Amino acid sequence: MTIAHINRIATSVPPHDVHHAFIAFAETLLPEGAARGLFRRMVRMSQIEHRYSFLQPVATDDGAWNDAAGLYVPGNFPPTARRMEAFERFAPQLARCALNKLALREKERCAVTHVIVTSCTGLYAPGLDFDIVEHLGLSRSVERTMIGFMGCYAAINALKAAHHIVRSEPEAMVLILNLELCTLHMQETDDLEQILSFLLFADGCAACLVSARTPGLALESFFALQIPETTQLITWRIRELGFDMHLSGQVPGELRRALAELGVQITRGEDPRAIDLWAVHPGGRTILDAVEKGLCLDAEALSDSRNILARYGNMSSATVMFVLEQIMRRARPDQRGCAMSFGPGVTAETMLFHAA
Repeated sequence: MTIAHINRIATSVPPHDVHHAFIAFAETLLPEGAARGLFRRMVRMSQIEHRYSFLQPVATDDGAWNDAAGLYVPGNFPPTARRMEAFERFAPQLARCALNKLALREKERCAVTHVIVTSCTGLYAPGLDFDIVEHLGLSRSVERTMIGFMGCYAAINALKAAHHIVRSEPEAMVLILNLELCTLHMQETDDLEQILSFLLFADGCAACLVSARTPGLALESFFALQIPETTQLITWRIRELGFDMHLSGQVPGELRRALAELGVQITRGEDPRAIDLWAVHPGGRTILDAVEKGLCLDAEALSDSRNILARYGNMSSATVMFVLEQIMRRARPDQRGCAMSFGPGVTAETMLFHAA
């Protein structure tokens, strides 16, 4: 049977580190007292040190948020149309950065047969798929697939689609782009739970090449775990003032319970502690803690995920690819791994792989 491999991965983030500027701004939205004190405590516990955006923060004396693009004006945050204009402006720039790092040779560009794009933070048409074809000079007959609005687990779905394509067409070469501009959807609110969700998210992009060729990470199998009665814990809806996320604080607990009960289905009956490499989507510190405890993993098992969380925050669908890129640099032949991402449903999309 033909086996699909991730041959290489390239990642990119925008130039502006906005993490500390956002923290200063968020405090101004909360009333003095318990809410502001809890926010400061959650900032310390978040284990995030940097998050990047195309929106360049401008320092002010009163801590108010300003950005060089003038998108977020206190008291007058932009409608969805203006946010989508920013997505259409900035997303191709970030895509080109990641694609250039992927460094496709001329022979590889001619061999690309399929392009898959994931994004849940913006859309326009003709879209990023056309921008990729144009930028790389790919064949005008390349097959294009857009995977939209699936949230943080979309990269696993893209790899699943590439896996099926390569198994059915052994000569296929699939180019995947995962791009999210999460910072375009910040809201002006005094709701602490919503502000804490903004504390996590950032912009980022990953590009990868999947084919039957070696070396790389060999894709073995996929498994989707949907947790019953959790559909309202993560929601993502288009509203007048951007895309509106609800991320319930109940998610880590539900995830931990589900993995403790059903985690061996993900590893096909194998003890999770026997897996060498874990590429878990760092949706937040509490999410990683829930996975670690639910699967009874060693403290170091999720070190790659925690490292990416600290350096970049949660970049939605692109984030697990950042973790896989880091793992590819150090993986030894025949080490087995498991990739896992979470999103609406609540669903865990998982993938078993090994280093080839």
